[in-house]
Amino acid sequence: MLALFAMMLGWLTSVPAMAATAIESVAAVGNTIVIRFDAPVGNATGTMIDSTGQIAIAIDVAGVSPGEATSIGGAIRGVRQVRSLQGTRLLFDLLSPTVIRDGQFAADGRALMLSLGSADAASFAAASLAGPINFLSLDLGSWSSHPAPRYKVVQDVPPPARGLPLPTVRGDDDRPLVVIDAGHGGFDPGAINPETGLREKDVTLRIAKAIRDELLASGRVRVALTRDDDKYLVLRERYNVARRLHADLFISIHCDSATSTEATGSSVYTLSDVSSDKEAARLAARENKADVINGVNLAEANPDVSSILIDLTQRETMNASAGFARLLGREAKPLIPTKAVFHRMASLMVLKAPDTPSILFETGYISNPADAAFLDSSQGRERIAQSVTRAVEVHFARRFAAR
Repeated sequence: MLALFAMMLGWLTSVPAMAATAIESVAAVGNTIVIRFDAPVGNATGTMIDSTGQIAIAIDVAGVSPGEATSIGGAIRGVRQVRSLQGTRLLFDLLSPTVIRDGQFAADGRALMLSLGSADAASFAAASLAGPINFLSLDLGSWSSHPAPRYKVVQDVPPPARGLPLPTVRGDDDRPLVVIDAGHGGFDPGAINPETGLREKDVTLRIAKAIRDELLASGRVRVALTRDDDKYLVLRERYNVARRLHADLFISIHCDSATSTEATGSSVYTLSDVSSDKEAARLAARENKADVINGVNLAEANPDVSSILIDLTQRETMNASAGFARLLGREAKPLIPTKAVFHRMASLMVLKAPDTPSILFETGYISNPADAAFLDSSQGRERIAQSVTRAVEVHFARRFAAR
């Protein structure tokens, strides 16, 4: 009896536990794949599969159960979701050789976005032999204790001629430049109100345009939008627009979301100290330092000098970002709902420009009925725009006075 009990116990403990997180949807549009989850995910791996009679892209996500595919097209012929001992493997069958060019998790870890590119047979075979590509959430430490990968993936950077065209800058040439970034867009709707279907990407664009108009009416700054229509930009492209334009301030507009409809209020994020240290180290390690800091060519600089200059620039940028965040909190509280702790810090990709003061403005909860109605009203947009404009005016007035 004891032996039988031991055998049954061993069998029960060997059965993998049901994953608490599930795949909400899988969409493949054009050269992009978006996999959404119902809870934050720590990491995933992608592998190109080149076997007899089959070419595919495999995405392995640990601790996740299969879900549904909502929209399949573009370079993808079909998708299969297979449960594994670790979680779920998604197999994307390809119409022609296609490789993963870029991939990253959304800031909240609830979506994995992959950019695909065409390849010839030889390049695809080489990619399949190179092994898995690891994608890590921006806030991996909160959800997972997996060690960092011991390898790196190298991807050729496209020539400058293939870069995105810069947006139109409006306002007088002698004014400081503010770049407004409307979060999400295109195939990425962002958070969605479960009752009304209101999409974050639409709300953020309308708010960004309202802020632009209010700032231009003040006559004190120039303004550019990273997007002025429904298109998708990867996170690095967003802050790189600000860097390429030599912006004096970068503001990314978003809407919060929570499972509870009681969550309410706006907040602002700036880059955390830990993330800043890691980013400064990454920048200092670059082989080509010609454009690490606007106006300063570090290509010929001593490595120690480069590290010091990058660190000083990053610290000055962080201080300016935090100062603007405090101003925005002061100006926003009389006009719009705000959280008790308004200014927060996080490791968010859009905040990582080393030489551009940057904030991410969570304007309210799209999942809260009252907040959502406010955010999507002309009065709400006007008050948000007034908050930002007042903070911008004081921010630059202080900078000019300091000079």
